[in-house]
Amino acid sequence: MADSRSLIDTYPVYIDGQWVEPDGAGKGRYDDICPATEAVIAAAPDPSHAQVDSAIAAARVAFDSGPWAGAEPQQRAAFLNQLGEALLAHADEFFALAQLEWGCTANERVIHVEGPAFAALNAAELATHPVEEQIDAYGAAGTTLLRYEPLGVVSILTPWNFPHTLNVMKVCAALAAGNTVVLKPSPLAPLAGLALARIIHEHTEVPPGVVNVVTPTDIESSKLLTVDPRIDMVSFTGSSLVGREVMAAAGGTMKRLLLECGGKSANIIFPGADLDAAAKAAASGIFFNSGQVCSAGSRILVHESIHDEVVDRLVALARAVKVGDPTDPDVQMGPLISAAQCKRVQAHVDRALDDGAKLVTGGGRPAGLDGGFYFEPTILTEVTPDATIAQEEVFGPVLSVLRYSDDDDAVRIANNSQYGLSGAVWGGDVDRALAVARRVRTGQIAVNGFGPGGAPFGGFKQSGFGRESGGIIGIRQYMEPKAMGLPA
Repeated sequence: MADSRSLIDTYPVYIDGQWVEPDGAGKGRYDDICPATEAVIAAAPDPSHAQVDSAIAAARVAFDSGPWAGAEPQQRAAFLNQLGEALLAHADEFFALAQLEWGCTANERVIHVEGPAFAALNAAELATHPVEEQIDAYGAAGTTLLRYEPLGVVSILTPWNFPHTLNVMKVCAALAAGNTVVLKPSPLAPLAGLALARIIHEHTEVPPGVVNVVTPTDIESSKLLTVDPRIDMVSFTGSSLVGREVMAAAGGTMKRLLLECGGKSANIIFPGADLDAAAKAAASGIFFNSGQVCSAGSRILVHESIHDEVVDRLVALARAVKVGDPTDPDVQMGPLISAAQCKRVQAHVDRALDDGAKLVTGGGRPAGLDGGFYFEPTILTEVTPDATIAQEEVFGPVLSVLRYSDDDDAVRIANNSQYGLSGAVWGGDVDRALAVARRVRTGQIAVNGFGPGGAPFGGFKQSGFGRESGGIIGIRQYMEPKAMGLPA
């Protein structure tokens, strides 16, 4: 492997504490493409079905017979602290990887690079949280203790939009709870997971088999990570379509699930709101990470009396966004992840125009950017609540503006969705805004601001179930409660 200060490398896969070259039964390797230039940045390992099987076996043995599940909380915390500190020490290398592999820009660095390191350090602190508590239990003859125990082997399936962030957050939450893991990052961002394995291997004292990282591309090998009976839990982030497939596959053995899926979040803007602040937040929420954010506020619900004022502000903000090479420190929005994603976003915009929407800015490839997978910041008006663009997740920098007439109409439109992940309400009367926020069926919602910090994150309806982050609640997702009755 290359110098330890470089995370761009031709990696093997990581199984049972060892680097293992992909064997001849698999495809061998596949190209990892830079979305900004379309150049090949690395040849990622494509392990065989048997190698994925061996990763699951290693995690099973490490949990059943190894030292991890029985380790003292302080021992697990020490490992997670080692990991967090190592991730901070290699922050610049992870940023270079993020720029090349998924198009991270300078203004997005904190959530993609430093954020994961602090998530590991936070997990270290949470690992020492008491796992037993005395509770009141109706009809109990004596004392009742509630104990939280690790589930066992956790299969972690992560997407390409925040690969390093989600790899670290999920792995560390599972480990803090005492589980062992098999991580499968997206084939569009395989190095993010393999670089994490390198840091774990070189800078921590985690026992072999506790963390395994495999990067298969074939469906059967990936499916093994959802159906194999040796796996106790699947933690998945991705589209609702794939989430439903994961849920069905895991159902045969009743695995525990954490599904964080799609969104079509609504931002509601009232008359009397700070329109400059609301428009800036709306633009940031949809153009950040090129709109490839599950919680993006992709629907803006504007009262009909202020519609044109808000649209004018949004258009000015969209046109001011500098799109281009993520290695340019002045660029604010980089590429989409792939050519396929570009085509998908373009198809959504074209369909919206056919359905009667009006294009007020953007709508295609930015002028002067002939290579790479770029798409302009795009705003559509005259969007109706039932239109495809208002119902389906686009996962690109496309903002749909919808009119509403009163509070009840705004709530009706906001809830007219198969999703319920995030959202916001903007108004001069905070009590009124909060009353509307309470009526919107969504996992997170903000009043006159951004999301509620490190609170539990997850959704209603087809946005999934279970909660990420959120302090000890996030760790408890990877544990099973056991009630124990003691005599009086």
